[in-house]
Amino acid sequence: MTMKEASERYKIPMKILKEYEKWELCGAVWQYDDQDIERLSLIMTLHGMGFNNSEVETYMRLTLEGDHTGSERIAMLNRRRDRTLDEIHFKEKQIAHMDYLRHEMQKSI
Repeated sequence: MTMKEASERYKIPMKILKEYEKWELCGAVWQYDDQDIERLSLIMTLHGMGFNNSEVETYMRLTLEGDHTGSERIAMLNRRRDRTLDEIHFKEKQIAHMDYLRHEMQKSI
């Protein structure tokens, strides 16, 4: 399957396909097999979770090295999870401040 076919069939952005090829994670350039599509799906999932390009590349290289890298990949997922929770808590504090200000303004209206 060509890059264009993979992009259209699986709704994979061309940017991600070009990154994948740049990292030389696929077999033959411009031809994708089922294993490549599975890897690309994982790449899209990692991007969707907030991983940056460098983190995605590192994670994918570890994946290709095999199961013995599982603890490293779990550590990467845990770090991303912790950062996401920090972002959520920060947003919750912002919402609490907004709610307080709205409440104070509504009392005076």
